[in-house]
Amino acid sequence: MAREIISTDKAPQAIGTYSQAVKTGNTVYLSGQIPLVPETMEMIEGEIEQQIRRVFDNLAAVAEAAGGSLADVAKLNIFLVDLANFATVNEVMAEYFSEPYPARAAIGVASLPRGAGVEMDGVMEL
Repeated sequence: MAREIISTDKAPQAIGTYSQAVKTGNTVYLSGQIPLVPETMEMIEGEIEQQIRRVFDNLAAVAEAAGGSLADVAKLNIFLVDLANFATVNEVMAEYFSEPYPARAAIGVASLPRGAGVEMDGVMEL
């Protein structure tokens, strides 16, 4: 099956050897997004809530470039440096998603690129 590389300037450019997303058939694999501002490639200023919002905005931009939206996300993986922020993720996520919610994992990690407090990736079905 052919692979289509998804890219948009409305989300941060890849900072390594990966694509923003890869589409195979009707499935889109969204690479991990951290709270980088696309225009500056700098981390967003502010607390974890602002970081979470920036990550969802980045994921939404890549989903749109692939021809979908966050409503098409079937599986979401959330990586948190501090699992005490789990409730904040739920609060913000409820603003970006409506039922039925995607399958999800929330994983505590020791560190993330560029000192981010949160990173997310996902799988989208168009």
